[in-house]
Amino acid sequence: MIKTVRDAWKVPELRKKLLFVVFALLIFRLGSAIPVPYINSMQLETYLNAQSGTILGLMNAMSGSAFSMATIFALSIQPYINSSIIIQLLTVAIPALERLAKEGGEEGRKKIASITRYTTVLIALIQGFGYYSLINSYGLIETDGMNAVWVAIVIVMSFTAGSAFLMWLGEQITEFGVGNGISVILFAGIVSRFPHMIGDLVSGVHHYMNPLTDEVREQMGETAAAAYDNLALAPWMVAVIVVGMLALVVFIVFISNAERRLPVQYAKRVVGRKMYGGQSTHIPIKVNMSGVMPIIFAQSIASLPATIGAFAGWTTDNSIMMQLFDTTKPFYSIIYFLLIVGFSYFYATMQFNPVEVANNLKKNGGFIPGFRPGKPTADFISKVLNKITMFGALYLSVIAIAPIITGNLFAYRSLAIGGTSVIIVVGVALETVKQLEAQMLMRHYKGFLE
Repeated sequence: MIKTVRDAWKVPELRKKLLFVVFALLIFRLGSAIPVPYINSMQLETYLNAQSGTILGLMNAMSGSAFSMATIFALSIQPYINSSIIIQLLTVAIPALERLAKEGGEEGRKKIASITRYTTVLIALIQGFGYYSLINSYGLIETDGMNAVWVAIVIVMSFTAGSAFLMWLGEQITEFGVGNGISVILFAGIVSRFPHMIGDLVSGVHHYMNPLTDEVREQMGETAAAAYDNLALAPWMVAVIVVGMLALVVFIVFISNAERRLPVQYAKRVVGRKMYGGQSTHIPIKVNMSGVMPIIFAQSIASLPATIGAFAGWTTDNSIMMQLFDTTKPFYSIIYFLLIVGFSYFYATMQFNPVEVANNLKKNGGFIPGFRPGKPTADFISKVLNKITMFGALYLSVIAIAPIITGNLFAYRSLAIGGTSVIIVVGVALETVKQLEAQMLMRHYKGFLE
Protein backbone atom coordinates (compact mmCIF):
# COMPACT_ATOMS: atom_id res chain seq x y z
CA MET A 1 0.00 0.00 0.00
CA ILE A 2 2.84 2.41 0.88
CA LYS A 3 4.53 1.64 -2.47
CA THR A 4 1.27 2.35 -4.31
CA VAL A 5 0.86 5.74 -2.61
CA ARG A 6 4.52 6.59 -3.29
CA ASP A 7 4.18 5.70 -6.97
CA ALA A 8 0.93 7.66 -7.23
CA TRP A 9 2.64 10.69 -5.71
CA LYS A 10 5.01 10.78 -8.71
CA VAL A 11 2.09 11.30 -11.12
CA PRO A 12 1.18 15.04 -11.12
CA GLU A 13 -2.56 14.50 -11.60
CA LEU A 14 -2.77 11.86 -8.86
CA ARG A 15 -0.64 14.03 -6.60
CA LYS A 16 -3.23 16.80 -6.90
CA LYS A 17 -6.00 14.34 -6.02
CA LEU A 18 -4.11 13.04 -2.99
CA LEU A 19 -3.41 16.60 -1.81
CA PHE A 20 -7.10 17.41 -2.21
CA VAL A 21 -8.03 14.42 -0.03
CA VAL A 22 -5.48 15.46 2.62
CA PHE A 23 -6.77 19.04 2.61
CA ALA A 24 -10.39 17.82 2.91
CA LEU A 25 -9.50 15.57 5.84
CA LEU A 26 -7.70 18.46 7.55
CA ILE A 27 -10.93 20.45 7.29
CA PHE A 28 -12.81 17.47 8.71
CA ARG A 29 -10.47 17.20 11.71
CA LEU A 30 -10.55 20.97 12.24
CA GLY A 31 -14.36 20.95 12.31
CA SER A 32 -14.27 18.01 14.70
CA ALA A 33 -12.52 20.27 17.23
CA ILE A 34 -14.81 23.33 16.93
CA PRO A 35 -17.33 23.16 19.80
CA VAL A 36 -21.00 24.05 19.48
CA PRO A 37 -21.87 27.00 21.76
CA TYR A 38 -23.84 26.79 25.02
CA ILE A 39 -22.71 23.19 25.79
CA ASN A 40 -20.49 22.17 28.70
CA SER A 41 -18.32 19.94 26.51
CA MET A 42 -15.87 18.95 29.28
CA GLN A 43 -18.53 17.36 31.49
CA LEU A 44 -20.18 15.80 28.44
CA GLU A 45 -16.89 14.21 27.34
CA THR A 46 -16.34 12.80 30.82
CA TYR A 47 -19.82 11.25 30.81
CA LEU A 48 -19.61 9.78 27.29
CA ASN A 49 -16.11 8.38 27.85
CA ALA A 50 -17.61 6.36 30.69
CA GLN A 51 -20.13 4.95 28.17
CA SER A 52 -17.45 3.52 25.85
CA GLY A 53 -19.10 0.10 25.62
CA THR A 54 -22.58 1.43 24.81
CA ILE A 55 -24.19 2.80 21.67
CA LEU A 56 -22.98 6.27 22.64
CA GLY A 57 -19.40 5.00 22.65
CA LEU A 58 -19.96 3.45 19.22
CA MET A 59 -21.25 6.74 17.80
CA ASN A 60 -18.30 8.51 19.39
CA ALA A 61 -15.84 6.11 17.74
CA MET A 62 -17.46 6.54 14.32
CA SER A 63 -17.24 10.35 14.59
CA GLY A 64 -13.61 10.43 15.71
CA SER A 65 -14.47 11.65 19.26
CA ALA A 66 -16.42 14.62 17.85
CA PHE A 67 -19.62 13.21 19.37
CA SER A 68 -18.29 13.27 22.94
CA MET A 69 -16.98 16.84 22.54
CA ALA A 70 -20.26 18.12 20.98
CA THR A 71 -18.49 19.76 18.04
CA ILE A 72 -20.16 20.89 14.81
CA PHE A 73 -19.31 17.50 13.23
CA ALA A 74 -20.70 15.52 16.20
CA LEU A 75 -23.25 13.66 14.05
CA SER A 76 -20.53 12.87 11.48
CA ILE A 77 -21.87 11.12 8.36
CA GLN A 78 -24.35 8.89 10.20
CA PRO A 79 -27.39 10.84 8.83
CA TYR A 80 -26.11 10.33 5.28
CA ILE A 81 -25.56 6.61 5.86
CA ASN A 82 -29.06 6.22 7.30
CA SER A 83 -30.48 8.21 4.38
CA SER A 84 -28.66 6.00 1.87
CA ILE A 85 -30.07 2.88 3.53
CA ILE A 86 -33.62 4.24 3.42
CA ILE A 87 -33.43 5.38 -0.22
CA GLN A 88 -31.84 2.12 -1.42
CA LEU A 89 -34.50 0.06 0.33
CA LEU A 90 -37.25 2.31 -1.10
CA THR A 91 -35.70 1.97 -4.57
CA VAL A 92 -36.30 -1.77 -4.39
CA ALA A 93 -39.77 -1.43 -2.85
CA ILE A 94 -41.20 1.47 -4.92
CA PRO A 95 -41.46 0.80 -8.70
CA ALA A 96 -41.24 4.50 -9.63
CA LEU A 97 -37.91 4.90 -7.83
CA GLU A 98 -36.66 1.62 -9.29
CA ARG A 99 -37.44 2.80 -12.83
CA LEU A 100 -35.76 6.13 -12.07
CA ALA A 101 -32.60 4.38 -10.88
CA LYS A 102 -32.39 1.78 -13.68
CA GLU A 103 -33.83 3.57 -16.71
CA GLY A 104 -33.31 7.23 -15.87
CA GLY A 105 -29.64 7.21 -16.82
CA GLU A 106 -27.46 10.04 -15.56
CA GLU A 107 -30.47 12.28 -14.92
CA GLY A 108 -32.13 9.56 -12.86
CA ARG A 109 -29.02 9.07 -10.73
CA LYS A 110 -28.88 12.81 -10.09
CA LYS A 111 -32.51 12.81 -8.92
CA ILE A 112 -31.84 9.85 -6.59
CA ALA A 113 -28.78 11.65 -5.20
CA SER A 114 -30.86 14.81 -4.68
CA ILE A 115 -33.55 12.86 -2.78
CA THR A 116 -30.82 11.28 -0.64
CA ARG A 117 -29.42 14.73 0.22
CA TYR A 118 -32.78 16.12 1.31
CA THR A 119 -33.42 12.99 3.39
CA THR A 120 -29.99 13.40 4.99
CA VAL A 121 -30.81 16.95 6.12
CA LEU A 122 -34.15 15.78 7.56
CA ILE A 123 -32.52 12.91 9.47
CA ALA A 124 -29.76 15.25 10.69
CA LEU A 125 -32.42 17.62 12.07
CA ILE A 126 -34.08 14.76 13.95
CA GLN A 127 -30.78 13.39 15.29
CA GLY A 128 -29.57 16.89 16.15
CA PHE A 129 -32.70 17.55 18.21
CA GLY A 130 -32.32 14.16 19.86
CA TYR A 131 -28.70 14.89 20.79
CA TYR A 132 -29.74 18.28 22.17
CA SER A 133 -32.44 16.58 24.28
CA LEU A 134 -29.85 14.10 25.60
CA ILE A 135 -27.45 16.87 26.60
CA ASN A 136 -30.25 18.96 28.09
CA SER A 137 -31.53 16.02 30.16
CA TYR A 138 -28.15 15.87 31.93
CA GLY A 139 -28.16 19.60 32.61
CA LEU A 140 -25.14 20.34 30.41
CA ILE A 141 -26.68 23.32 28.57
CA GLU A 142 -25.34 26.70 29.69
CA THR A 143 -27.81 29.35 28.54
CA ASP A 144 -26.12 32.29 30.32
CA GLY A 145 -29.44 34.13 30.48
CA MET A 146 -30.24 33.48 26.80
CA ASN A 147 -33.66 32.41 25.59
CA ALA A 148 -33.89 28.60 25.89
CA VAL A 149 -35.66 28.26 22.53
CA TRP A 150 -32.97 30.29 20.77
CA VAL A 151 -30.24 28.17 22.38
CA ALA A 152 -31.97 24.98 21.21
CA ILE A 153 -32.27 26.33 17.65
CA VAL A 154 -28.57 27.29 17.54
CA ILE A 155 -27.43 23.88 18.84
CA VAL A 156 -29.68 21.79 16.57
CA MET A 157 -28.90 23.86 13.47
CA SER A 158 -25.16 23.66 14.21
CA PHE A 159 -25.30 19.85 14.34
CA THR A 160 -27.44 19.73 11.17
CA ALA A 161 -25.21 22.13 9.23
CA GLY A 162 -22.11 20.16 10.23
CA SER A 163 -23.60 16.90 8.99
CA ALA A 164 -24.77 18.50 5.72
CA PHE A 165 -21.30 19.99 5.18
CA LEU A 166 -19.66 16.57 5.68
CA MET A 167 -22.05 15.09 3.12
CA TRP A 168 -20.97 17.79 0.64
CA LEU A 169 -17.30 17.30 1.55
CA GLY A 170 -17.60 13.56 0.92
CA GLU A 171 -19.07 14.20 -2.53
CA GLN A 172 -16.18 16.56 -3.34
CA ILE A 173 -13.65 13.89 -2.31
CA THR A 174 -15.39 11.35 -4.55
CA GLU A 175 -15.38 13.77 -7.52
CA PHE A 176 -11.99 15.48 -7.19
CA GLY A 177 -10.04 13.10 -4.96
CA VAL A 178 -9.42 9.36 -4.67
CA GLY A 179 -11.83 6.77 -3.28
CA ASN A 180 -15.38 7.02 -1.98
CA GLY A 181 -15.61 10.30 -0.06
CA ILE A 182 -18.04 9.12 2.60
CA SER A 183 -15.93 6.02 3.30
CA VAL A 184 -12.75 8.11 3.44
CA ILE A 185 -14.31 10.45 6.04
CA LEU A 186 -15.48 7.48 8.09
CA PHE A 187 -11.97 6.01 7.77
CA ALA A 188 -10.37 9.26 9.00
CA GLY A 189 -12.72 9.46 11.98
CA ILE A 190 -11.90 5.92 13.11
CA VAL A 191 -8.14 6.27 12.54
CA SER A 192 -8.09 9.46 14.62
CA ARG A 193 -9.23 7.31 17.56
CA PHE A 194 -6.27 4.91 17.34
CA PRO A 195 -3.95 7.02 19.55
CA HIS A 196 -6.73 7.12 22.15
CA MET A 197 -7.10 3.32 21.96
CA ILE A 198 -3.34 2.89 22.39
CA GLY A 199 -3.52 5.20 25.38
CA ASP A 200 -6.27 3.01 26.87
CA LEU A 201 -4.04 -0.06 26.55
CA VAL A 202 -1.12 1.74 28.20
CA SER A 203 -3.41 3.00 30.94
CA GLY A 204 -4.77 -0.53 31.45
CA VAL A 205 -1.26 -1.92 31.93
CA HIS A 206 -0.50 0.92 34.37
CA HIS A 207 -3.63 0.06 36.40
CA TYR A 208 -2.60 -3.60 36.43
CA MET A 209 0.95 -2.84 37.56
CA ASN A 210 -0.22 -0.37 40.23
CA PRO A 211 -3.17 -1.92 42.11
CA LEU A 212 -5.01 0.18 44.67
CA THR A 213 -4.15 -0.18 48.33
CA ASP A 214 -6.89 -0.71 50.91
CA GLU A 215 -6.47 2.85 52.17
CA VAL A 216 -6.87 4.35 48.67
CA ARG A 217 -9.91 2.12 48.02
CA GLU A 218 -11.65 3.50 51.09
CA GLN A 219 -10.91 7.06 49.98
CA MET A 220 -12.10 6.51 46.40
CA GLY A 221 -15.23 4.57 47.28
CA GLU A 222 -16.34 1.12 46.11
CA THR A 223 -17.73 2.27 42.73
CA ALA A 224 -14.64 4.24 41.67
CA ALA A 225 -12.32 1.46 42.85
CA ALA A 226 -14.28 -1.13 40.85
CA ALA A 227 -14.06 1.08 37.75
CA TYR A 228 -10.29 1.33 38.26
CA ASP A 229 -10.00 -2.47 38.53
CA ASN A 230 -12.10 -3.03 35.38
CA LEU A 231 -9.64 -0.98 33.33
CA ALA A 232 -6.67 -3.10 34.40
CA LEU A 233 -5.00 -5.08 31.60
CA ALA A 234 -2.25 -7.63 32.09
CA PRO A 235 0.75 -7.23 29.72
CA TRP A 236 0.07 -10.65 28.18
CA MET A 237 -3.47 -9.50 27.32
CA VAL A 238 -2.07 -6.50 25.47
CA ALA A 239 0.23 -8.83 23.51
CA VAL A 240 -2.75 -11.06 22.65
CA ILE A 241 -4.78 -8.04 21.51
CA VAL A 242 -1.97 -6.72 19.28
CA VAL A 243 -1.28 -10.14 17.71
CA GLY A 244 -5.00 -10.68 17.27
CA MET A 245 -5.42 -7.33 15.51
CA LEU A 246 -2.52 -8.06 13.15
CA ALA A 247 -3.93 -11.52 12.37
CA LEU A 248 -7.33 -9.90 11.81
CA VAL A 249 -5.87 -7.45 9.29
CA VAL A 250 -4.11 -10.26 7.39
CA PHE A 251 -7.31 -12.32 7.33
CA ILE A 252 -9.39 -9.36 6.11
CA VAL A 253 -6.93 -8.64 3.29
CA PHE A 254 -6.89 -12.32 2.27
CA ILE A 255 -10.68 -12.64 2.12
CA SER A 256 -11.10 -9.26 0.42
CA ASN A 257 -8.93 -10.47 -2.48
CA ALA A 258 -10.45 -13.98 -2.62
CA GLU A 259 -12.77 -14.87 -5.50
CA ARG A 260 -14.49 -17.85 -7.11
CA ARG A 261 -13.80 -18.16 -10.83
CA LEU A 262 -16.44 -19.78 -13.02
CA PRO A 263 -14.90 -21.19 -16.23
CA VAL A 264 -16.41 -19.88 -19.48
CA GLN A 265 -15.85 -21.34 -22.97
CA TYR A 266 -16.74 -19.46 -26.17
CA ALA A 267 -17.85 -21.55 -29.15
CA LYS A 268 -15.96 -21.30 -32.42
CA ARG A 269 -17.77 -19.64 -35.28
CA VAL A 270 -16.74 -18.84 -38.84
CA VAL A 271 -17.61 -15.46 -40.36
CA GLY A 272 -16.45 -15.30 -43.99
CA ARG A 273 -12.86 -16.47 -43.99
CA LYS A 274 -12.20 -15.66 -40.33
CA MET A 275 -12.78 -17.78 -37.25
CA TYR A 276 -13.97 -16.14 -34.01
CA GLY A 277 -14.27 -17.51 -30.46
CA GLY A 278 -12.86 -20.70 -29.11
CA GLN A 279 -11.03 -19.04 -26.22
CA SER A 280 -11.46 -19.85 -22.53
CA THR A 281 -11.94 -17.29 -19.78
CA HIS A 282 -13.70 -17.03 -16.42
CA ILE A 283 -16.28 -15.03 -14.49
CA PRO A 284 -14.81 -13.77 -11.18
CA ILE A 285 -17.20 -13.71 -8.20
CA LYS A 286 -15.64 -12.07 -5.17
CA VAL A 287 -16.21 -13.69 -1.79
CA ASN A 288 -16.98 -10.29 -0.28
CA MET A 289 -18.23 -8.25 -3.24
CA SER A 290 -20.15 -5.77 -1.06
CA GLY A 291 -17.06 -4.63 0.89
CA VAL A 292 -17.69 -2.89 4.21
CA MET A 293 -21.17 -1.59 3.36
CA PRO A 294 -23.10 -4.44 5.11
CA ILE A 295 -21.14 -3.69 8.32
CA ILE A 296 -21.84 0.05 8.14
CA PHE A 297 -25.53 -0.35 7.29
CA ALA A 298 -26.14 -3.16 9.80
CA GLN A 299 -24.46 -1.09 12.48
CA SER A 300 -26.69 1.89 11.74
CA ILE A 301 -29.90 -0.18 11.86
CA ALA A 302 -28.94 -2.26 14.91
CA SER A 303 -27.98 0.84 16.87
CA LEU A 304 -31.12 2.80 15.92
CA PRO A 305 -33.34 1.71 18.87
CA ALA A 306 -30.62 2.39 21.43
CA THR A 307 -29.79 5.69 19.73
CA ILE A 308 -33.40 6.83 19.99
CA GLY A 309 -33.48 5.70 23.62
CA ALA A 310 -30.23 7.49 24.42
CA PHE A 311 -31.48 10.72 22.86
CA ALA A 312 -34.71 10.36 24.83
CA GLY A 313 -32.72 10.18 28.05
CA TRP A 314 -33.26 6.48 28.77
CA THR A 315 -30.56 4.45 30.50
CA THR A 316 -29.84 0.78 31.10
CA ASP A 317 -31.21 1.23 34.60
CA ASN A 318 -34.71 2.35 33.60
CA SER A 319 -35.22 0.89 30.11
CA ILE A 320 -35.41 -2.74 28.96
CA MET A 321 -34.77 -1.67 25.37
CA MET A 322 -31.48 0.00 26.32
CA GLN A 323 -30.45 -3.19 28.12
CA LEU A 324 -31.32 -5.36 25.09
CA PHE A 325 -29.53 -3.13 22.56
CA ASP A 326 -26.42 -2.57 24.65
CA THR A 327 -23.54 -3.12 22.17
CA THR A 328 -21.93 -5.67 24.51
CA LYS A 329 -25.04 -7.82 25.08
CA PRO A 330 -26.01 -11.09 23.28
CA PHE A 331 -29.31 -9.75 21.87
CA TYR A 332 -27.55 -6.89 20.09
CA SER A 333 -24.95 -9.34 18.74
CA ILE A 334 -27.67 -11.61 17.31
CA ILE A 335 -29.50 -8.71 15.63
CA TYR A 336 -26.18 -7.35 14.35
CA PHE A 337 -25.27 -10.79 12.95
CA LEU A 338 -28.60 -11.23 11.12
CA LEU A 339 -28.52 -7.71 9.68
CA ILE A 340 -24.99 -8.21 8.29
CA VAL A 341 -26.09 -11.43 6.59
CA GLY A 342 -29.23 -9.74 5.22
CA PHE A 343 -27.39 -6.69 3.87
CA SER A 344 -24.70 -8.93 2.33
CA TYR A 345 -27.34 -10.74 0.28
CA PHE A 346 -29.08 -7.45 -0.50
CA TYR A 347 -25.90 -5.93 -1.93
CA ALA A 348 -24.90 -9.12 -3.76
CA THR A 349 -28.32 -9.17 -5.46
CA MET A 350 -28.00 -5.51 -6.48
CA GLN A 351 -24.46 -5.85 -7.86
CA PHE A 352 -24.62 -9.24 -9.59
CA ASN A 353 -27.61 -10.42 -11.65
CA PRO A 354 -27.21 -14.12 -12.67
CA VAL A 355 -29.99 -13.91 -15.29
CA GLU A 356 -28.37 -10.92 -16.97
CA VAL A 357 -24.94 -12.59 -16.95
CA ALA A 358 -26.38 -15.80 -18.42
CA ASN A 359 -28.17 -13.85 -21.19
CA ASN A 360 -24.99 -11.95 -22.07
CA LEU A 361 -23.05 -15.21 -22.30
CA LYS A 362 -25.72 -16.69 -24.57
CA LYS A 363 -25.72 -13.66 -26.88
CA ASN A 364 -21.93 -13.79 -27.26
CA GLY A 365 -21.77 -17.55 -27.82
CA GLY A 366 -20.33 -18.33 -24.41
CA PHE A 367 -21.25 -21.13 -22.03
CA ILE A 368 -20.18 -22.67 -18.74
CA PRO A 369 -18.94 -26.26 -19.38
CA GLY A 370 -21.54 -28.78 -18.23
CA PHE A 371 -24.50 -26.38 -18.33
CA ARG A 372 -26.80 -25.43 -21.18
CA PRO A 373 -27.06 -21.71 -22.05
CA GLY A 374 -30.01 -19.76 -20.66
CA LYS A 375 -31.90 -20.75 -17.52
CA PRO A 376 -29.66 -23.71 -16.48
CA THR A 377 -26.63 -21.40 -16.58
CA ALA A 378 -28.49 -18.69 -14.62
CA ASP A 379 -29.56 -21.23 -11.98
CA PHE A 380 -25.99 -22.50 -11.60
CA ILE A 381 -24.56 -18.97 -11.26
CA SER A 382 -27.28 -18.11 -8.74
CA LYS A 383 -26.49 -21.25 -6.71
CA VAL A 384 -22.76 -20.42 -6.64
CA LEU A 385 -23.50 -16.78 -5.80
CA ASN A 386 -25.67 -17.78 -2.81
CA LYS A 387 -22.93 -20.03 -1.42
CA ILE A 388 -20.20 -17.43 -1.90
CA THR A 389 -22.36 -14.67 -0.41
CA MET A 390 -23.16 -16.81 2.64
CA PHE A 391 -19.46 -17.40 3.27
CA GLY A 392 -18.72 -13.69 2.85
CA ALA A 393 -21.60 -12.74 5.15
CA LEU A 394 -20.42 -15.17 7.84
CA TYR A 395 -16.90 -13.81 7.51
CA LEU A 396 -18.11 -10.23 8.06
CA SER A 397 -20.39 -11.26 10.93
CA VAL A 398 -17.75 -13.25 12.80
CA ILE A 399 -15.16 -10.50 12.54
CA ALA A 400 -17.66 -7.86 13.68
CA ILE A 401 -18.95 -9.88 16.63
CA ALA A 402 -15.77 -11.64 17.83
CA PRO A 403 -14.43 -8.51 19.61
CA ILE A 404 -17.76 -8.14 21.42
CA ILE A 405 -17.39 -11.69 22.78
CA THR A 406 -13.71 -11.06 23.59
CA GLY A 407 -14.60 -7.82 25.34
CA ASN A 408 -17.11 -9.63 27.56
CA LEU A 409 -14.66 -12.43 28.37
CA PHE A 410 -11.92 -10.02 29.38
CA ALA A 411 -14.32 -7.50 30.96
CA TYR A 412 -12.82 -4.77 28.79
CA ARG A 413 -15.83 -3.23 27.13
CA SER A 414 -14.11 -0.81 24.75
CA LEU A 415 -12.91 -3.84 22.77
CA ALA A 416 -16.52 -4.32 21.63
CA ILE A 417 -16.14 -1.73 18.88
CA GLY A 418 -12.63 -2.78 17.83
CA GLY A 419 -13.54 -5.37 15.19
CA THR A 420 -16.01 -3.14 13.39
CA SER A 421 -13.46 -0.31 13.31
CA VAL A 422 -10.68 -2.55 11.97
CA ILE A 423 -12.76 -4.07 9.19
CA ILE A 424 -14.00 -0.64 8.06
CA VAL A 425 -10.48 0.82 8.12
CA VAL A 426 -8.90 -2.11 6.25
CA GLY A 427 -11.78 -2.34 3.78
CA VAL A 428 -11.71 1.37 2.92
CA ALA A 429 -7.90 1.33 2.65
CA LEU A 430 -7.99 -1.62 0.23
CA GLU A 431 -10.71 -0.04 -1.93
CA THR A 432 -8.85 3.28 -2.09
CA VAL A 433 -5.54 1.59 -2.99
CA LYS A 434 -7.27 -0.39 -5.75
CA GLN A 435 -8.64 2.84 -7.22
CA LEU A 436 -5.16 4.37 -7.10
CA GLU A 437 -3.69 1.33 -8.87
CA ALA A 438 -6.42 1.44 -11.52
CA GLN A 439 -5.78 5.12 -12.23
CA MET A 440 -2.01 4.57 -12.39
CA LEU A 441 -2.55 1.68 -14.80
CA MET A 442 -4.56 3.96 -17.10
CA ARG A 443 -1.83 6.60 -17.09
CA HIS A 444 1.11 4.20 -17.55
CA TYR A 445 -0.46 2.09 -20.30
CA LYS A 446 1.57 2.61 -23.48
CA GLY A 447 -0.44 0.53 -25.91
CA PHE A 448 1.04 -1.34 -28.88
CA LEU A 449 2.71 1.55 -30.72
CA GLU A 450 6.13 0.91 -29.20
